[in-house]
Amino acid sequence: MVPASRRSFLRLSMTQLPPPAPTALPTEIPDRATRTAPELVCPAGSLRALQMAVDAGADAVYLGLRGATNARNFAGLNFDDAQVRAGVEYAHAHGAKVLMALNTFAAADDVAPWLQAVDRAADLGADALIVADTAVLAHARRHHPELRLHLSVQASATTHAAIEFYRRHYGIQRAVLPRVLTLSQVAHVIRHTSVDIEVFGFGSLCVMVEGRCVLSSYATGSSPNNAGVCSPPSAVRWTERDGSVEARLNDVLIDRYGPSEPRGYPTLCKGRFLVEGQRDYALEEPTSLNTLDILPQLIDAGVKAVKIEGRQRSPAYVAEVTRVWRAAIDLAASRERYAPQADWTARLARWAEGQQHTLGAYDRPWR
Repeated sequence: MVPASRRSFLRLSMTQLPPPAPTALPTEIPDRATRTAPELVCPAGSLRALQMAVDAGADAVYLGLRGATNARNFAGLNFDDAQVRAGVEYAHAHGAKVLMALNTFAAADDVAPWLQAVDRAADLGADALIVADTAVLAHARRHHPELRLHLSVQASATTHAAIEFYRRHYGIQRAVLPRVLTLSQVAHVIRHTSVDIEVFGFGSLCVMVEGRCVLSSYATGSSPNNAGVCSPPSAVRWTERDGSVEARLNDVLIDRYGPSEPRGYPTLCKGRFLVEGQRDYALEEPTSLNTLDILPQLIDAGVKAVKIEGRQRSPAYVAEVTRVWRAAIDLAASRERYAPQADWTARLARWAEGQQHTLGAYDRPWR
């Protein structure tokens, strides 16, 4: 049951906010000579990672405050107020933007920390907020109308109708699409909304509905949205048995590794299970999303920003991946013929899960 105060707040958010003025929808796909480079949005789990991303060519960095308002709320990560101010100053001095992720859903019994985080972000100089919760969006629009709002991937808006709903009621100016749409579906969404569209270009791949994996919730007892990860460290178990190492989430066996076999971080969708007598990856192999091969098509479809996943990754990861993607976007947006360079692929492979790349849902030849 949602508390009465919460219901009242949500009703206000739906009825007292005037819709923004409509804007024209995109009607034409640019030719190669007039392509506009999409914004390169890179992760920053620390001030050092932010600085390295900016130095490597990021147009924008996204970060989170310490606490429950941020889906990557891990020990040793994220920013206090002084670090945010320093990061904003550094980014702005180098022509980059800072996007603040307030991307968890507010607690039903106490929404105040999320609303206070919006006020803090505005005061600290963030250029935009990345938000999923409607009450948080409503507060931001009412009290900080000058602050850009980006719809988080955690909102799982996969249709132009859903995105336009958020635009009309909360004034969002960008939406981050979940990693479940084909390239043609992404283009279809862009053609039917005036909201800028951001897509994931590289990093860990989620095959479930973002932040709502029932498999993970079943095994761990935690929400991936609020825990910020599908396998929270408190649920991970490593056990040596008969010369092998078992990986479990609580009591659920995910995988069993030989003595010299590389061990990945255990997630249910990337575990090996016995199916019809054969032990293999039943749902998905460990692999990372990499869209370098279709970057020109994404640009031609009208994608306004390409996002790199990995706020929980090291500053070295951030710097290397950012450098590769800066070079790729610059080439794809130029008049030169585009082809992913072997060096780019090799450099990204060092950081790819399972040393493998995939286009994920963008490419579904079986359809």
